[in-house]
Amino acid sequence: MRKSFLFFLVMILVVFVWGSLASAAETLMMATTTSTDNTGILAVIGPAFQKESGAELRWTAVGSGKALELGKNCDVDVLLVHAPEAEKKFVEEGLGIDRTQVMFNDYVLLGPANDPAGITGKSTAEALKALSDKKATFVSRGDDSGTHKAELALWKKAGLPTPDKDAWYVQAGQGMLATITVAAERNGYTLTDRGTYYTYASKAKEPALKIIIEGDKALLNQYSVIAVNPQRCPKAKYELAKRFGAWMASPVGQQLIQDFKTDGKALFTPNAGK
Repeated sequence: MRKSFLFFLVMILVVFVWGSLASAAETLMMATTTSTDNTGILAVIGPAFQKESGAELRWTAVGSGKALELGKNCDVDVLLVHAPEAEKKFVEEGLGIDRTQVMFNDYVLLGPANDPAGITGKSTAEALKALSDKKATFVSRGDDSGTHKAELALWKKAGLPTPDKDAWYVQAGQGMLATITVAAERNGYTLTDRGTYYTYASKAKEPALKIIIEGDKALLNQYSVIAVNPQRCPKAKYELAKRFGAWMASPVGQQLIQDFKTDGKALFTPNAGK
């Protein structure tokens, strides 16, 4: 009876100690984009980083503009975003440090398979002008995300004003997959990162939207890791954030990115140090 009681006490102690150690494990809070979340790569990155570091990666997936705002407000420790110009400003203002390029894919312009606006074969600038001239339905993220910022830059590069007050220009104010769905429902066009399109297409037996414009240099979509500046945010886990950025840029992290695929298609290309 006494041995059983002692065994019981020992087991309680073991459970208590194990639980205490588990709760004491570090957690790295990250703000990232809906595109990294939608593609599923974070579900691979998180466990792999935890295995290497012992730290749990938790993330909030929002547009890049909102992610940068979360960093500015000291709500997270690290960022994984794709809005290069906004990122550079973020670092220049002392809000973030150690910006590291880790991977890229590209943007593509989607539209109905029959391409009612007739933009197939055109450059991105020519395609946008045609959409504007024909008042073809275009669905924008409209959420200050990295994709939205890229879209606004493309209108500007095409020498066109942003058609935000035109009836044919719809601002979804949602994530990328939701925006593609809205565009499909309206038989319209939209800009997306290639990875999210592959995810969308893999879930649909007959995707309503197809890639119409691709391969333009203006459509490059770069992702980078940025640590929140601990001098501004004393509670930010800078050393762990720095370790995460270094791991993403390491041969192990880069290979993980290279190997990540949907239906046999690579969604991102690693490019740390380039």
